Amino acid sequence: MEESVIRIVVADDQAIVRDGLVTVLRLVPGLEVVAEAADGEEAVARTAELRPDVVLMDLRMPGLDGVGATARITADFPDTAVLVLTTFADDASILRALTAGARGYLTKDAGRAELTAAVRAVARGQSTFAPEVSAVLVTALTQGGPAAPSSPPRAADDAAALQTRFPQLTRREAEVLALVAEGFSNGEIAATLFLGISTVKTHINSLFAKLAVRDRAQAITLVRS
Repeated sequence: MEESVIRIVVADDQAIVRDGLVTVLRLVPGLEVVAEAADGEEAVARTAELRPDVVLMDLRMPGLDGVGATARITADFPDTAVLVLTTFADDASILRALTAGARGYLTKDAGRAELTAAVRAVARGQSTFAPEVSAVLVTALTQGGPAAPSSPPRAADDAAALQTRFPQLTRREAEVLALVAEGFSNGEIAATLFLGISTVKTHINSLFAKLAVRDRAQAITLVRS
């Protein structure tokens, strides 16, 4: 059975880079570039208009940057995956993009085969990272860097206990609740569990409804009672 065509918006403020990416992607069977964007606002607008499967997103753009555009797209159009393609692979850029909800992160050193595989992976709902990006994430998690505000193993233990106390919660909701109880922000929860911000918000709204609480304060009180 033939796979569906993956529809892509390419967002980069440099015309020569956009042109190169569009040329490369249009040569790949099963991929279709449906629009280009020169800044974050245009990327959001093209996403709202066309509902692509993937937005290939640069980070440094004038006006609304790639991180801001990613956050808006993942919040408003959760069926569209954002794949960051940027020159920057520093810790802060990576973590800001992932916290905003990006599903993948490549540098512009990536070849056509790596780019194509990443586009297809994020379109399927998978996460994909360049090797140097994976190394940053592993270091952050294992050495208590900015992506890991507290110990993930402890959070996992807490989540298991919470699911026993509140069996109406899914495993993921229990994990989110455990981090809420530790005082994590939505962004920190997203980075720790490798989720998009919009997904974290969905889990929080769901667990609040199941526990009949109105806000984080009530949820924390319930957990600690």
